[in-house]
Amino acid sequence: MYVVTGGAGFIGSAFVWKLNQMGIDRILVVDELGQDEKWKNLVRLRYEDYVHKDEFISVVGGGRDPWGIRAVVHMGACSSTTETDADYLMRNNLRYTQTLARFCSEKRVRFINASSAATYGDGSLGFSDDPELMPRLKPLNMYGYSKQLFDLWAARQGLLGQLASLKFFNVYGPNEYHKGDMMSVICKAHRQIRETGALRLFKSYRPAYGNGDQQRDFIYVKDCLDVMWWLLQNPHVGGVLNVGTGRARSWNDLARAVFAAMEREPRIEYIEMPEAIRDKYQYYTEAPVDRLRAAGYAREFTTLEDGAAEYVREYLDKDDPHLDALG
Repeated sequence: MYVVTGGAGFIGSAFVWKLNQMGIDRILVVDELGQDEKWKNLVRLRYEDYVHKDEFISVVGGGRDPWGIRAVVHMGACSSTTETDADYLMRNNLRYTQTLARFCSEKRVRFINASSAATYGDGSLGFSDDPELMPRLKPLNMYGYSKQLFDLWAARQGLLGQLASLKFFNVYGPNEYHKGDMMSVICKAHRQIRETGALRLFKSYRPAYGNGDQQRDFIYVKDCLDVMWWLLQNPHVGGVLNVGTGRARSWNDLARAVFAAMEREPRIEYIEMPEAIRDKYQYYTEAPVDRLRAAGYAREFTTLEDGAAEYVREYLDKDDPHLDALG
């Protein structure tokens, strides 16, 4: 049985779809469905059972495995960068993940975990996933700190060689629609352009960057799934690894890619950035993927233009934009 925690969420449900594409249906989805509409991500997927996250952790925390688990892909966490309940993040993001890591280590089960590029803070130390740099990182929010604490704990426990903790950069793609303000800018841009004909981007407040020229490493979710599947097939590969394209692109590039995919002329409006975030705003992120490549991952990453085109035309423009393993 493959366990996918956060299995109704963005990357989690997408990975259930990936497993379906590989002919795997023996999947246990672990999540907390709550009141939002992420359940819709599961409708067109194939899986054996669903278990609430609290029930699941109570079972494996006691060292029991009634499912015959062969791998745990842990995408379940509070991913809001604005969450202020630090005790909740400690319980939900740190302690939960530690319990799963111990279980997988004891049972010799492959464990793949979602870390985050938020651990890099303001980027002043760069974005290298070299383990020597990890103790010096200073996340800017509690979400990033909760992910950093797990990575440091795993290193101290000598577990990094047994698990893969993935620092996802700016992921976009189908099944993110329930995320509200945390949706990718491509998804928001498509809606904004469709409704108003224009896209609003933040102005720059640094002379080195023009308006809209702030840069991010945008990665298509299907590329993340390919990395995760490869890691399942190569359980000897472990450690904290960046998952990005290795190439920073500007918000203007993203805007032009979305307008092109929608077959419209670019119309970009630059607006004031809220003062509350100006001092913490990142002007540049880029994921060095040298360690992932050195470990043997050779597949090329999707360009921003190709990823935006597929996302818009094959998903966002459709009546039902969800990933479909049943069609």
